[in-house]
Amino acid sequence: MTGLIAVLCTMLFVLLYACFHYAMLAAWDRAMRRKRLAKRKDREQPAEAWQQRPARICSKLYAHAADLLAAVGWRASAGSFFAGCLVLGSIGLAVGIALFRSLPSAGLLGLILAGTPYVWLRMRLVSLQMATRLEFLPAVELFYHCYLITGGRHIRAALQKTVDERRLPGEVQTVFAQLCRNLSVSEDHEESLRRFCLAFGHMWADYFGSIVKVALAEGNDVSENLKELIGDMRKAQLANQQERHRLLEIRLANFTPALFLALFLGINFRMNPEGSYHSYVLDPGGRGMLLNALALLFGSLLMGLYLSRRKM
Repeated sequence: MTGLIAVLCTMLFVLLYACFHYAMLAAWDRAMRRKRLAKRKDREQPAEAWQQRPARICSKLYAHAADLLAAVGWRASAGSFFAGCLVLGSIGLAVGIALFRSLPSAGLLGLILAGTPYVWLRMRLVSLQMATRLEFLPAVELFYHCYLITGGRHIRAALQKTVDERRLPGEVQTVFAQLCRNLSVSEDHEESLRRFCLAFGHMWADYFGSIVKVALAEGNDVSENLKELIGDMRKAQLANQQERHRLLEIRLANFTPALFLALFLGINFRMNPEGSYHSYVLDPGGRGMLLNALALLFGSLLMGLYLSRRKM
C-alpha cells in the first residue's frame, strides 16, 4: 500500500512539474517578446484578456521569484526555485498520506513544505534589509562624493567608483556591486533598479532608485536631488533606528511560539517518555495536533514577515 502511494505521488509530481514548467517558460517567453517589441497595448477584447490572464499571472510569479532571488544574491533560477517547491510539496503530500491517512491533513503538510522555500527566501530578504538599513546613508554619501568627482553627469562611472572604493560594509557593497554589474550588462534599467530597491526595502532606496533612473534616462545633473535626499535621511536617522528595534521585536516574536512548543514537548518527553511517544507519535489524534500546531506556527511566521514588510 505504501509503495503504491509513493508511485502515485511520484507520477503526480512529474505531471505537475511538467505542466507548471512549460507553462512558466511559455508565459515568460511571451512576456519578453512583447517587452522587446514594445507594442503591448491595453485595447484588447474582454474575451482575449480573460484567456491571457493565466499567462500573465505565471509571468508575474516568475518575475517576482526572479526579483527576490536576485535581490538576496541566490544564483538559482526561478524555474529551479519553483521546481524545489513542487518537490517539497510532493514529499509533504506523500508523507501526509502515509502518516495521517487523511487527504486534508496531507494537503496541509504538502502546502506547508511547498511554501517553506518562499518563506526562507523572504526571511533572508528581511535579514538583508535589516543588515543594510543603517548603512544606506553612508553609502549614498559616498556615492554623492563620487558623483561630484566624476563630473556630475556620469552616473555609471560614479557607481563604478563607489564600488571600487571598497569603503562600504559587506552587504551594502554586494548590493551596489550587483547594481553596477546589472546596469553594465543588462539593457533593462528598471529591472536592475527594482531589484536594488528590493534588497534595501525602504522608501529611501526607492527615492534613490528614482534619481538614478532619471539620470540614466535623461542624463541630467542630479547632484541637488542627491543632496536633498541625504539631508532628509539625516533628519530621519533616529526614526530609522527606532523602526529597526521594532523589526527586531517582530522577529523575536515570530520564533517565540516555536520555542514554547519545543520546550513543552521536551518537558513532556522528559517526564514521561513512553506516554508522550504514544500520545504524540502513535496516536493519530496526537499527530494531527502536532500538524495543526505546525500550521499555526507557519501562519504566525507569514504574519511576522508581512508585518516586517509593512514596517520597512
